Amino acid sequence: MAHKEDNDGKGSSHCTALHVCIPKTSLPIVYHPDYNITFMGFEKLHPFDSGKWGKVIHFLKEEQFVTDGNIVEALEATEEDLLVVHTQRYLNRLKWSLVVAGITEIPPLMFLPNFLVQRRVLRPLRTQTGGTIMAAKLAVDRGWAINLGGGFHHCSSDKGGGFCAYADITLAIKFLFERVEGISKATIIDLDAHQGNGHERDFLDDGRVYIMDVYNRYIYPGDSYAKRAIKRKVELDWGTEDSEYLRKVELHTNGALNEVCPDILVYNAGTDVLDGDPLGGLSISPEVLPRASGRETRWYSGPRGGGASPFS
Repeated sequence: MAHKEDNDGKGSSHCTALHVCIPKTSLPIVYHPDYNITFMGFEKLHPFDSGKWGKVIHFLKEEQFVTDGNIVEALEATEEDLLVVHTQRYLNRLKWSLVVAGITEIPPLMFLPNFLVQRRVLRPLRTQTGGTIMAAKLAVDRGWAINLGGGFHHCSSDKGGGFCAYADITLAIKFLFERVEGISKATIIDLDAHQGNGHERDFLDDGRVYIMDVYNRYIYPGDSYAKRAIKRKVELDWGTEDSEYLRKVELHTNGALNEVCPDILVYNAGTDVLDGDPLGGLSISPEVLPRASGRETRWYSGPRGGGASPFS
């Protein structure tokens, strides 16, 4: 699919390495070992498993689904990449360890020099963000793609939270809108147990983006303002179980994909819906999470009509 050009025939956006051509020998699965956050045990101070991406890739390799040679290695998003969505003021605030401690909900980080926080916490998140942008472009080229990390759906252009420091979903969609001919409509299907208030705030007044969000109505973030962006809002109660969950997800997914025909579809998954998760408050069995292994962002390139579903 062609790159967009301005009136002078030049690329309309900044130069980035994140939309590079990927060899056909590589699967459209994006990962990098730098996704995983491990630093003096600080990562254990939050119930979010910040090393789970490595566990996922280890399983895939053990089962011989992938090898080091046939997956796409993610690149770190640069500051110029991030400025496509984020304000300079917000990125400057991330240079304060206190701010990052609040976003990640790991208070001891406030006492660390920011160069360590940048290297051991924010660089992994920037690499996952780069992976999401790369996966979006791969989906356009191949018809589907998976980023084994990312899905930072609580971060918007000027505010982070809930362990989400960069708005990777917003960034990836806006990269496509700005750079790729034929991509003008997007659908987000967010199945994480928490409301995806970050991308909702970013696309609140953007008619090009259709959002379906399925979440526990009683947990973080409870962002009423952001809910105005949701076209299909599926609010769940505490302890929602398999049958009700599957019924609602399948009903509304098919409804959403029949209602609009997007050029790109993002599916944001989350295992925090599983029974026993300390944050999600739902009671879903692993068997009902098809194609889900940890929080990951999956991309599909359209057109998507006639009830096509990412669960098929």
